[in-house]
Amino acid sequence: MATTYTPEVDARLREDCAQIMSRYPEGHERSALIPMLHLVQSEDGYVSPAGIALCAELLGLDRSEVSAVATFYSQFRRHPSGTYHVGVCTNALCAVMGGDSIWEAVTESTGIGNDEVTEDGVISLERVECNAACDFAPVVMVNWEFFDNQTPASAVDMIERLRRGEDVTPTRGPETLPTFKENERVLAGFEDGRADEGPGAGKPTVLGLELARANGWTAPVNQEEAK
Repeated sequence: MATTYTPEVDARLREDCAQIMSRYPEGHERSALIPMLHLVQSEDGYVSPAGIALCAELLGLDRSEVSAVATFYSQFRRHPSGTYHVGVCTNALCAVMGGDSIWEAVTESTGIGNDEVTEDGVISLERVECNAACDFAPVVMVNWEFFDNQTPASAVDMIERLRRGEDVTPTRGPETLPTFKENERVLAGFEDGRADEGPGAGKPTVLGLELARANGWTAPVNQEEAK
C-alpha cells in the first residue's frame, strides 16, 4: 500500500489539516488528531498508511501513536469501507426488538459479513454494539445517519436501493443520505450546509421530558451542591 499521497492530494490535505490544527491552542495541536483521522477517511475511505504517515508528520507523533488512536475508536476503519457503511445494532434492546433478524437478512442479501465489503464496493457491513438510539429500536445506521424502527424487509430494501444508485432518506438528518466520505469530512469539522435538513429528535426521544413538564416533575436537588 502507498505510504504517500500524490502531490496534488498531499497539498490539499495539508491545507485542510492546517485549518483543523488552527482550531486548537498553541502547544495543543495534538488534540487535532481525531478530526484529522476523519479527514483521512474522507479522502481514502479508511485510515490508510499514507494518512497515518501524514498525521504523524504534521503532529510530531510516531506512526504507532497515530495507529493506537485509530485502532481504539470503532468509527475509524482499517481497510476501505463501502460507499455506504451499514451498521446494524444487535445489542440488548435492538436484538430483542429484531436486530438479530435484521442482521441475518442483510448478510444474506449482500453475501457479506461483519467488516466486509460487497464486490461492487457500494456496501460494507458492521455488527454494532450500540447505536445510542434505543428509543427507536431496532436501529440501523448508514454512514452514521439513523434509520429507526427497522425490520428485516425495510433494511434489505434500503440497501438494495443504495446499490441501485437511488437516493435514500434517513429517518432523522439530511434529506438524502451522504456517502461515507462526505460524512467523514463533516466529522473532520468541515460543514456541508445540511445541518438543518430533516427532523431532529423524534417524539420517543423527548417523551420523558414532555411527561415531566406536564406533571411538574423535577430532578432531585443535591443538598450539598445547593449550599
